[in-house]
Amino acid sequence: MTLPVARAGRWILALVLLSLSALPGLAQGDQGYTSKAPRAILVDAGTGAVLFQQNADELAPPASMSKLMTLAVLFKAIKEGKVSATDEYTMSVNAWRKGGAPSRTSAMMVPVNTTATVGDLIKGIAVQSGNDACIAVAEAMAGSEPAFAKMMTQEARRIGLTKSTFANATGLPNENHLMTARELALLAQFLVKEYPDQYGVFSQKEFAYRKHKFFNRNPLLFLDIGADGLKTGHTEDAGYGLVGSAVRDGKRLIVVVGGLPTADARKAEAAKLLEWGFNSFSKVSIFDDGEVVGRARVWGGRQMYVPLASKGPATIDLPKYPANQRLSAEIVYRAPLKPPVRKGDQVATLRISSTSSAQVEIPLYAQEDVEASGLTWRGIDTLVIMALRRLTL
Repeated sequence: MTLPVARAGRWILALVLLSLSALPGLAQGDQGYTSKAPRAILVDAGTGAVLFQQNADELAPPASMSKLMTLAVLFKAIKEGKVSATDEYTMSVNAWRKGGAPSRTSAMMVPVNTTATVGDLIKGIAVQSGNDACIAVAEAMAGSEPAFAKMMTQEARRIGLTKSTFANATGLPNENHLMTARELALLAQFLVKEYPDQYGVFSQKEFAYRKHKFFNRNPLLFLDIGADGLKTGHTEDAGYGLVGSAVRDGKRLIVVVGGLPTADARKAEAAKLLEWGFNSFSKVSIFDDGEVVGRARVWGGRQMYVPLASKGPATIDLPKYPANQRLSAEIVYRAPLKPPVRKGDQVATLRISSTSSAQVEIPLYAQEDVEASGLTWRGIDTLVIMALRRLTL
């Protein structure tokens, strides 16, 4: 099956709608999925496919879920050899007052003007959600919490989070401290992939420090659902939220819920969404291995279009219900391509979405070499492209 090319803008040049009721692997029925969470997303960590989403791009206060970015900055420094787990950071008066015992917020309870190892501070953040530990890390690494918040935003942009903004290391209320459910899921996916040696801290159920014994605030870890991370969050403005991950039969799912009214609702919605994700999907093949799915426009080439195909079969995980879902697919690339184009170059992405809210993006590769044409044809081709762009405006 080949996607017809239809001009729809500078970067998106293909669109098709398909009925999925007759595709193999999809059962008949009319049972859709709904969540009580105002903001939610469920992602297959292995493929990046979005299995469910609800207001996933709405910016909102993330509360302590944003501590995942605090840890991402710290993990990066450790991986680069700039910081060691045995390094000791001092609990300043500022960190103690703003995030320690006097703050009456979640705290690791490091005494003022004493030190704690980076390894213990990581556990204090991941297990106990210690605000004092976050501020101590921020001050040690950047000199101040606002300076560290800039590092958080820079790291967010580096890993592809385009909307999130950070004003502190803790997630305590600030009008400029905002994230989306989608970007929290992307961050969790990044942590799983990039820092496997550090990721295990998120599954640690207990952490003993000095005279204190802390229990992980993530309720999913205490359920028999394969959960092994990541982080909860709660403030009055943010409501109750959770970024969680679980693995079954080698398949990892990441769930984010936010804006819920109670801790029990947070636990129930996250667990329900994961359960649904593991049990209610079928893998549907859209294109065969090597099958041409569309063509991309090439400017000034010896041929005007280059055929595109995926490496391996193009598949999407779709909920078994409802039946008669509709599937939209678009080929996305920066057009026109410029020669030379080499066979095997990744030049586009196939973005597939269903009316059930499932999404996946599949890389597309050039199936032929396209060499540059002569100067005369390039001039003519420029006029053709300019004329086509005027027609689409």
